[in-house]
Amino acid sequence: MMTIRMPDLYNRVSQIIPQPDWMLFEDDIEAIFMLKREKNAVILAHNYQTPEIFHGVADIVGDSLALAREAARVEADVIVMAGVHFMAETAKLLSPKKTVLIPDMRAGCSLADSITPANIAQLREAHPDVPIITYVNTSAAVKAASDICCTSGNAVKIVESLGVPKVLMIPDGYLARNVARETDVEIIAWNGTCEVHELFTPEDVRGMRESWPGVTILAHPECPPDVVAEADFAGSTAAMSDFVGDKKPARVCLLTECSMSDNVAVNHPEVKFIRPCNLCPHMKRITLGNIREALEKGHHEVTVDPAIAADARRSVERMLEI
Repeated sequence: MMTIRMPDLYNRVSQIIPQPDWMLFEDDIEAIFMLKREKNAVILAHNYQTPEIFHGVADIVGDSLALAREAARVEADVIVMAGVHFMAETAKLLSPKKTVLIPDMRAGCSLADSITPANIAQLREAHPDVPIITYVNTSAAVKAASDICCTSGNAVKIVESLGVPKVLMIPDGYLARNVARETDVEIIAWNGTCEVHELFTPEDVRGMRESWPGVTILAHPECPPDVVAEADFAGSTAAMSDFVGDKKPARVCLLTECSMSDNVAVNHPEVKFIRPCNLCPHMKRITLGNIREALEKGHHEVTVDPAIAADARRSVERMLEI
């Protein structure tokens, strides 16, 4: 039986999670550790998961790129994706022989919902011979209809790796426009948006600077370009976390999903975090309770249609090779 020291776990998050709340989590955490051992399972958790998941039960944490890489090489029979559905699909693509579970099948993504394979067919007709770069925040079917994937952390590198003067970049229009500012490659964008990041405005940034003089503001590239322009730094969740660790600003604000600040703050107690709290309703569908149920009952297995799996895997693997 796997043993854990609950006091050690709690000490790590004690500045973020009140002890009475932690006591409500302990039963599920202990059960999840036992079930992971019993089922030979690992939990992959995105940076937007709540601290009791991210720091309490996850085996591997990170942004979508990191989770994709780890899904390809993890040694386990079962992968539980504490994230959203496209992440679980990507894990299944890269580990087809493993059982991949997502605790709530309703954990979706506004970006993934914004584009279909039929849309891609229309784009190819309108822009023949222009390669299509698809953000990983998409369904396996969309990945299969594309040429290569990217994440917010590697988008510029992927765009420039193709050696062409023009690309289509889907579905996040803001990400595409922000990437276009960093490359000479012409980028044709789709009009999808992240329902969390599109809420941030330049007025928010100015208001934070006025309220907290000297604050360092970091923006995710899914934010509108005028927000990114007002920020001190823009990058993926992994890049933002690295920035805080490297620069150690006295006071920082992360313009991204709310739990990200909590999770980074655990590792940097000396940094004061200003928290504009925009929550992702899909990420918040994942809880300790339904992670436990997923392990107990095998809920909910994520599969990918074999007719599209090979092409979708090709798009993801091309990204990982670069």
